[in-house]
Amino acid sequence: MAISRYEEMNDMKLDILKEMGSIGGGNAATALSSMLNARVSMALPRAEILEFNEALARLGDPEIVIAGVLVELTGEIQGIMLFIIPEVFSDEVLFRMLGKTRTALLELDEIESSVLTEIGNIVISSYITALSSLAGVEVELSVPQLAVNMLGGIMSLPMAMMGQQSDRIMMVTGEFNIDDKALNSGMLLLPDVESLNILMKKLGVD
Repeated sequence: MAISRYEEMNDMKLDILKEMGSIGGGNAATALSSMLNARVSMALPRAEILEFNEALARLGDPEIVIAGVLVELTGEIQGIMLFIIPEVFSDEVLFRMLGKTRTALLELDEIESSVLTEIGNIVISSYITALSSLAGVEVELSVPQLAVNMLGGIMSLPMAMMGQQSDRIMMVTGEFNIDDKALNSGMLLLPDVESLNILMKKLGVD
């Protein structure tokens, strides 16, 4: 049965999104492993429909500074994806890519910003590749945009862009392990409701 709001997603439909997250996370880990020249894996992700404040609390203190990479989806599936990069994740990536021991997110230079944007683009593209492959849909991605702000500010972006769809957020979370170092990350997947119905129909779940 078609849904009209995110919160109408049942456990079966959420399990499908979790499976996509697992495959996408595996693809992302493989790509990051090559890019970082390190062993990278991803723990089994969680797929949840949460109210804005619940999602914010799950990710951490709303006043901590983080980076976020945002991509808009067009084609058969429309919406947005936002990859959350905490500072500890940024530190590890920039150390392995550029040899920088620590760079505050608010002080990123052009090269460092470019590296984090590409990391976010790789992770998001891996998820979309998994979705496209499983459901047989064509999805186009916009040029990724990097923003650095307090977590609360970054999280306001998807709500401002997709708030007319629901007051809930669909969140896929999981830990990347880089050479056995666990690094938290967050992925917000917000297709519009019509796209969710298309996706589930393609997968034979109505």
